[in-house]
Amino acid sequence: MSKMINILFLVICLVTIIIGHKDNGMPNGLKEEDLELERQLNILNKSPIKSIHTKSGYIVDCVDINKQPAFDHPLLKNHKLQRKPNFEKNIFQNSSIKPKFILEKFRCPQETVPIRRTTKNDLIQGKLLFNGQNITQNGAINLFARIYLSIAGSPYYGVSGSTSIWTPKVYKGQSSAASLYVRRGGGNDLNKISLGWHAFPELYNDDQTHLFVFWTSGKNGCFNMLCKGFIQVDKSYTFGARISRTSTYGGQIIEAPLQISQDKVGNWWLRVMNKDIGYFPAALFSSLNGAEEVGFGGYTVTPVGTNSPTMGSGHKPDSDFTHATYFRFVKFLDKIGNHFDPKEFMVESYNDAPNCYGITNYENKKRKQGYSLQFGGPGGKCNT
Repeated sequence: MSKMINILFLVICLVTIIIGHKDNGMPNGLKEEDLELERQLNILNKSPIKSIHTKSGYIVDCVDINKQPAFDHPLLKNHKLQRKPNFEKNIFQNSSIKPKFILEKFRCPQETVPIRRTTKNDLIQGKLLFNGQNITQNGAINLFARIYLSIAGSPYYGVSGSTSIWTPKVYKGQSSAASLYVRRGGGNDLNKISLGWHAFPELYNDDQTHLFVFWTSGKNGCFNMLCKGFIQVDKSYTFGARISRTSTYGGQIIEAPLQISQDKVGNWWLRVMNKDIGYFPAALFSSLNGAEEVGFGGYTVTPVGTNSPTMGSGHKPDSDFTHATYFRFVKFLDKIGNHFDPKEFMVESYNDAPNCYGITNYENKKRKQGYSLQFGGPGGKCNT
């Protein structure tokens, strides 16, 4: 009898221990992680003034411009909203470009801004993808084909160019992008902003092309609005929006002028289609008072053991701007607002998969396009 009592006592103890580690059938560790995701969602998804259900299937919320997620960032507690860029002189732009750029446009009320609504899956995927972009420890291969302006000509206070937009073929676990960027530092002190377009199924649950921004400051940062930081001021466009029309090989080219520039108070502004979408406050970055490197080009990501996807149009440079992806009218900006074509001593190129992708600089060959470059290619077995 005493043996049965002892056995029963042990069973009760085990059940008590199991219950102590679970709540509603969920292990404590998982419960805490789930609660943290819910907490982040409550911060990122502000109560909207208006919600828009897009044809592409996602929801855009029109949020009070003074109550957007960025203002919950601990580094921005006392930040005062800046509604337009504050430059030493008029910021550069090329008025000769008449872009044909079809981006989903939203009609938000006055004093609100459009922000793509974040889901729990977005946060989970965004965290994994940020690790892949920033630390490259998620079992993925990142490949680049780009032209960049080196530290020899730095610091740089802005960069711009107009890029053709395509729909690269990508599959689950892959992405393919074209962007321009500003950067300072590296490793745990990497400070970088990238602006462009990409196809990224794991981020958007489709294989279409989307407008994106990616930023990092050490271990902080994210894609688009998946974390606190970027301050939106434009009420028509938002990052993560789908681009509904892209270029056709040998036919109509869809392009977008893009620009990243630092104003005189240190904030980094993003300009798309001649609209100032918003800015990253200077306080977010540990060392981005002027960039030591800026660049243009493409990159792809693919899981280890798989063929890399196409970059850009899927074709390598051939001097025909209706074939390979391009950046044209490339410029950089100095501290007081003067803009320049890149100088020969500044320019470097980088391509870690020449059997899959190409990169060509047309400094003296395509003057009607300004300082320009082409990049891209078919992908394939790139690391052999």
